[in-house]
Amino acid sequence: MIALMNTTIEIPVTKAARSRIRDVDFKNLEFGKNISDHMFMADYAEGEWQDAKIVPYGNLSLSPAILALHYGQTVFEGMKAFRMQDGRVSVFRVDKHWDRMNKSLERMCMPLIPEDLFTSAIHRLIELDNKWVPNEKDSALYLRPLVFATEARLGVKVSDQYKFVVLASPVGPYYPKPLRVKVETEYVRAAEGGVGYAKCGGNYGGAFYPSHLAKKQGFDQVLWTDSHEHKYFDEAGTMNLFFVFDRTLVTPPLSSAILDGVTRASILDLARDMNFPVEEKKVSLNEVKEGLKKGLLREAFGSGTAAVVAPIKLISIQGKEYELPDVDDNSFMAKVKSQILEIRSGAAPDLHGWNYII
Repeated sequence: MIALMNTTIEIPVTKAARSRIRDVDFKNLEFGKNISDHMFMADYAEGEWQDAKIVPYGNLSLSPAILALHYGQTVFEGMKAFRMQDGRVSVFRVDKHWDRMNKSLERMCMPLIPEDLFTSAIHRLIELDNKWVPNEKDSALYLRPLVFATEARLGVKVSDQYKFVVLASPVGPYYPKPLRVKVETEYVRAAEGGVGYAKCGGNYGGAFYPSHLAKKQGFDQVLWTDSHEHKYFDEAGTMNLFFVFDRTLVTPPLSSAILDGVTRASILDLARDMNFPVEEKKVSLNEVKEGLKKGLLREAFGSGTAAVVAPIKLISIQGKEYELPDVDDNSFMAKVKSQILEIRSGAAPDLHGWNYII
């Protein structure tokens, strides 16, 4: 029994007969490769979430006619649990992830997840698979809440049935070195009025081809530009995008084409705590080019749950490559990443109440 927010949710548990944890090399974790022993599941039918349970991780038996496979009703979140200095586990900003998932579900005409169900599922799964939370530096237990349509029929319609699943996977650093990126001015990730702000599967599938082309050209990621003019920056691959011009942190403003990143919001709050000037404004390609030429653009980096902070070393703009200064201990991105990691581990005070501690 888990008492949360004055509501008690009972989640039946079926334990795995054998743990697979000994098969995992925790010193060489590949992102998303290893899934923990158990998973949470619940079904939506007849207008309500029901049959919540935790079972051994394994395959699902589903009809090939389920609507998610044909019409894209699938939404997910990405969040992390961390081993704290005192041995407890902290999940970072559970409430904001829950809120964002519901905004994505609403956009995709899918049923919302009650907060107590969302939090209880994560809490109980981590309690059960606590040993899967890594101790290694820059490592975490990545959590993947997922909702998809399961009504089995052909025909374009909003599904009446869904499955809610939570998986857990121990992970190491997402990007082991600074990135070489290409500014994308032909293909589009998302457009205003679309679903760019939602974490739905189609956003990622649609980004594969231009990202694949960029990697064939020797780049790690693309920087997405606006769909109308390709004049302003939107996002950095699968991350939000930040620049440091002289002594000011600048990031594109949120829109229906840009994901409301949890790490993005945290970085902005911490920058203000540090009295570091912040601007949320449109950033043009020309502004970045001029900043690089004149040495005013000191830093560029992506942010996200998977990567936390990913330094950008080189930017290719319309075929011309520009290098940025190396990251050092005095770089804003290094300082803010260190603060986030210290808050998560309990080494620094959690002044904003971001840690959900288990």
